[in-house]
Amino acid sequence: MRRRIEDRLVLWKNKGSGRMPLLLYGARQVGKTYILIEFGEKYYKNTVYINLETNLAAAQYFSDDIRPERLIRFLEAEARDVILPDETLIIFDEIQTCERALTSLKYFCENAPEYHVAAAGSLLGVAVNRQRYSFPVGKVESITLYPLDFEEFLWAVGEERLADEIRVCYFSLEPMPESLHRRALELYRCYLIVGGMPACVESFAKNGKTVLIPSIQNEIVNNYVADMAKYAEASETVKIRACYDSIPAQLAKENKKFQYKVIQKGGSSALFGASIDWLAQAGVVLKCRKIEHATNPIAVYADLSSFKLYLSDVGLLSMRSGIPQQTILSGESNTFMGSVAENYIAQALTASGHPLFYWASDQTAELDFVLQKETEIIGVEVKKGIRTHSRSLGIFLQKYEIAYSIRFSEKNFGKEARGTNGNIGAIHSVPHYAAFCV
Repeated sequence: MRRRIEDRLVLWKNKGSGRMPLLLYGARQVGKTYILIEFGEKYYKNTVYINLETNLAAAQYFSDDIRPERLIRFLEAEARDVILPDETLIIFDEIQTCERALTSLKYFCENAPEYHVAAAGSLLGVAVNRQRYSFPVGKVESITLYPLDFEEFLWAVGEERLADEIRVCYFSLEPMPESLHRRALELYRCYLIVGGMPACVESFAKNGKTVLIPSIQNEIVNNYVADMAKYAEASETVKIRACYDSIPAQLAKENKKFQYKVIQKGGSSALFGASIDWLAQAGVVLKCRKIEHATNPIAVYADLSSFKLYLSDVGLLSMRSGIPQQTILSGESNTFMGSVAENYIAQALTASGHPLFYWASDQTAELDFVLQKETEIIGVEVKKGIRTHSRSLGIFLQKYEIAYSIRFSEKNFGKEARGTNGNIGAIHSVPHYAAFCV
C-alpha cells in the first residue's frame, strides 16, 4: 500500500553526509516493517533485514563489541549478502528488544555514516525499555508512522483521483460535485469502521466487506494487551487496561474531559496518571490538552491536568464502542457518532503533524480543537452531520482575532463570510473526508 511517509524516507536517503541512522517509531501493526522493506526493494540495490526479536543469535552478537566494521562483517555473514555503502539498506527490526542494537546506531552515525541503517521499533519499547544503556540522543533521525489516514485509505482502494479532487476543493473551497461528495462521504463512513490499521485496510481493499474487520481489530487489541503485560508490572497492567477500556465511555460524556472517576470510583491522577502516560507512549491513545487562552504560542497555555483521550485509530474506537456498522454506514442520527467523528479528526490532525489542543473558557464554551500554523491560530469545530449551529465557535471567534476557523461536518465545501464584528474570522466549511488536507 502506498504511504505518504515514503517521500520522507527518500529525503532521508538523499541527505548524503548529513544523514544519520533512521529510527521509525510507531504503535504495533501500523506497518513499520512493511514500509521499510518495500522502501529497500524500491530504492536500493539490496536490503539486509534482521529481526532482533526472533533472531536471538543476532541480538546476542550486539552484547559485545558494537563497532560498525565488526557488525557489518557479521551482518554480511548472517544475510549471506554483501553490504555496500550507499547501495544497501540495513534494517534492524524490533530494535526495542535489544538495547545494545539501539546504542549501536550512535556509532554508525559517528564512525560509519556511509552505511544506510534504518531501525523499526514500537514507541513504547524504545521509550521505556531502557535498563542499562541510554538512548542515542542526537545521533538518529526519528520519524513516527501512524495508521493510514483517509487519503492513504483512498489510495489503497483505488480512489486516487477522488483524493486529488478533495485537495483541489479544500484549497479553493469550491463545492465538490454532488455525486463525488456523496461518494466521498460513503467511503468516509466505511473508513470510520475500517480505520487505518494496514491489516484492516488491506482486507477491505481486497473484498470491500466491513463485516470482516472487527475480528482483525480484536486481534490488534489483543496484541496491545499483550504489550501491556510485556512492558509493565502486573499491578500496573491492570490499571493500564482499565484506562484503555474506559475511553469509549469517556468520549460518550457530554463533557469529554478525561475523568478518573469513570475508570473507578475514587480514581485519581496519582492512581492512574502513569497508566495514561504509558498508553500515550505506546502510541495507542492520543492526548489532547486543554488551553484557556488561544494566543500564540498556544502550547505555553496548556493546562496539563485537563485533557481528552482519543484512540489512535478510529476503527478501533468504533469496534470497541459496539456501535452497529449499519448505524455508521447509513449516516443515521446517533449521539455517539459525534465522538466517533471527533476521534477521526484527532487522528487526522495527528497524522498531519499537529499537536492536539482544545479550548475551554469558564465552563461556558468548549471548542473541539485549536491549531497553530506558524503564527496563525485556527479554531476547529467538529459536527457529526449536516447541522452546524454552534454557540462555542461563536464565542471563540468573538474572543480572538483569527484569520479563519474550520468547521468539519457532512456539508460540502464552502465559506461563511466575515460577520459584523471585526474580530470574527471567516468559517471554512470542510467535509470530514478532507481532514487530511489541513
